Amino acid sequence: MTFNDRIFGVLLIVLAVAYGWGASQFPESFGGSEAVGPATFPYLLAVVLGLSSLYLIVRPDPDNAWPWSRTGIELVIAVVVLLLYTALLQPLGFIISTTLAVGTLCWRMGASLPRAYATGAVAGVVVFLIFNYALGLALPLGLLSFLEVG
Repeated sequence: MTFNDRIFGVLLIVLAVAYGWGASQFPESFGGSEAVGPATFPYLLAVVLGLSSLYLIVRPDPDNAWPWSRTGIELVIAVVVLLLYTALLQPLGFIISTTLAVGTLCWRMGASLPRAYATGAVAGVVVFLIFNYALGLALPLGLLSFLEVG
């Protein structure tokens, strides 16, 4: 059914436009004369998503079907987990919300609970350290704000 790919392509174009509009709301970089600012990467992602969406609309897969079985339910669960992740990122902080989201997704993919959430915790801490200390980009600490230095 090529109709499914076309519907999905239209939805992704809407997402690409919204993502590009969101990037346009970022503040100008200091001085305003830099070619690469905070919105550059989101703009690139919006363009790639838009082009990929157009490809889905113009050249859909001839034999795809929506997975309305267990796979479909798992996809719905993954979307709900990611929506909750974005909602909890500020109040709980990056490390805790990432631990919960990655742990839950790993568990849904078949990992045991201890291994799933250990993977989530390691991912949350490592990515937090990379962003905060290697890249100098602050991520929210939320409940762990007592760990802030200086």
